[in-house]
Amino acid sequence: MERIAILVDVQNVYYTTRQAFGRHFDYRAFWRRASAGRHVVQALAYAVDRGDDQQRRFQDILRGIGFTVKLKPFIQRRDGSAKGDWDVGITLDAVELATEVERLVLVSGDGDFALLADRLAERFAIPVEVYGVAELTAEALKHSAAAFIAIDDALLVPRPG
Repeated sequence: MERIAILVDVQNVYYTTRQAFGRHFDYRAFWRRASAGRHVVQALAYAVDRGDDQQRRFQDILRGIGFTVKLKPFIQRRDGSAKGDWDVGITLDAVELATEVERLVLVSGDGDFALLADRLAERFAIPVEVYGVAELTAEALKHSAAAFIAIDDALLVPRPG
């Protein structure tokens, strides 16, 4: 069985699926698809902690699926802007996991990860499989990925009714 690590940029997938489809990403459907016939060595979901109950319930659902949830505090700046991205943390974990896996599965459309995908392929011969919203995923990341899987209806929470 292929040994994989799954890294999910929770904020990115939340905002891109909401913008493109008006729906939420289905983490259970994703897990079934990404892990089919593979051994998940590590699954990490990177999120921003705003400290509310709904968010805690969501994090518990992720843990129940099999993810380790990594949290970073939400920072509201004086000018009204916010900070809470995990790019460096995801990159560091990916590099550390490269010696333990045969493939990295990344859920994000952030073009900053193109360099990571290139480096993992060059230095560790680790292909990076990327899941993202097609029209909102950076072309550089699509190009650097060994495989790009577009998030579609099968990976979204069904509409009510």
